[in-house]
Amino acid sequence: MSPEAQQFLGTFVPESFYYWASVFMLLIHAGFLAYEGGASRTKNVLATMVKNLLTLASVGLAFFFFGWWVYNAFPLFPVAGGILGPWTNAADEALKAMMVYVDASYPWSPALAPNTSDHMTGVFFFAFALFAMTTASILSGALIERVKIGAYLIMSIVLGSFTWVVAAAWGWNAFGWMFTKLGYHDFGCAGVVHGVSGFFTLGVLLNLGPRIGKYDRNGKPRPILPHNLPLTMVGLMLIFVGFYAFLAACMIYLPGYEKETTIYGTPMTLASIGVSTTLALAAGLVGAYVSSKGDPFFTISGGLAGIIATGAGMDIYHPALVIVLAFIAASLMPKVIVAIENMGIDDAVGAVGVHGFCGLFGAIAVGIFAAGFPQGETVPSINFFGQLIGGLICTVLLGFIPGYITSWILKKFNMLRVSREDEVKGLDLAEMEVEGYPEYAHPLFVVKMSGNDEEAAEAEMYSSSPRLELE
Repeated sequence: MSPEAQQFLGTFVPESFYYWASVFMLLIHAGFLAYEGGASRTKNVLATMVKNLLTLASVGLAFFFFGWWVYNAFPLFPVAGGILGPWTNAADEALKAMMVYVDASYPWSPALAPNTSDHMTGVFFFAFALFAMTTASILSGALIERVKIGAYLIMSIVLGSFTWVVAAAWGWNAFGWMFTKLGYHDFGCAGVVHGVSGFFTLGVLLNLGPRIGKYDRNGKPRPILPHNLPLTMVGLMLIFVGFYAFLAACMIYLPGYEKETTIYGTPMTLASIGVSTTLALAAGLVGAYVSSKGDPFFTISGGLAGIIATGAGMDIYHPALVIVLAFIAASLMPKVIVAIENMGIDDAVGAVGVHGFCGLFGAIAVGIFAAGFPQGETVPSINFFGQLIGGLICTVLLGFIPGYITSWILKKFNMLRVSREDEVKGLDLAEMEVEGYPEYAHPLFVVKMSGNDEEAAEAEMYSSSPRLELE
């Protein structure tokens, strides 16, 4: 084989790897679309799915215009340096190396255009854009049936193209100060993706409020059942497939590299990802099944909980440890979701429990079970303090607080939640002006709402597609 051919293969193989890993990550979003559509009631199914579809558009465009730059420009801010940009004086070699990536992240950069001299920047942008869309899709499901689509898209951009990106710049970047100063290790983005998204969602839910009829007059939660539970289960199966690709894309394999590494420069293999992901999925399903006494929704959510809870240390965990941690986290997850529900917080798909709780669990677990693992001469070894602080920064500083503030502002301007009339009628008719199941959309009853509409709210719970006359 000629040197030219060897050079070509050395570039083509990693380029193809990231391209196809990103393509398969799209299954995550096909899964979320099915999952959330199935979890909604018939009167909201189209609005729910369209909202999820628009996530790809809002976050994809925003990530191109500024999100990709944030990841490359914020690693040092505010602890080790400022925000990197044209104003930066790259005096030392480290800054020069970082500025190469910053210059390639502007939307006008030739690195993102058809460029035969740069095969990797574009596929890395592709992969990160899919990561970003995942964060917003996590938010999407929890808010179904009552959020205004414009408000959701604003929040999806804040989360998907800024807050989680800052978390990634700090804790999932070879130059990030959470890694270089604290030793934070989060291979599978337990904290920087799932923790941020789950707690951002919690902040939004506090301002959004529960769906009409979710709680009775005594504040006791009522079940609002998915209109198509099998569809939600199919959706989660697609998400499982996509997460194999998600975790594979967390590996670094570049032209000229002699071996695979993590983003932190520590060695790893694709084989270990396959083994650990499979075991985490299996143990999570079992844990949730046992804990929830066979509840189908909790059981299949347990598979995702197991993967998230072990993702941060999946590159270094022994398979036996993966099984134990996935089982524990998935066993606790249903109890967390029920506790949140009993607190008056209506999380329609359990995003706070599955992603927020399990993401924080996963980040902290690395500090307990992988403490002392070396990460280079100039970087602290993995330690409990670094994982705890890093996990709290992700979940509280970059998750809950931005989610609460953004949704609070939208609420103050009456932009957050749909009107009571639209919510009762259903968002398919109110926003889409078409029913998802027109041949089956027959009212079971008609209720006239007067001064006290508690009876109407209760009755609405038991209709798949009610038509209420409002007075």
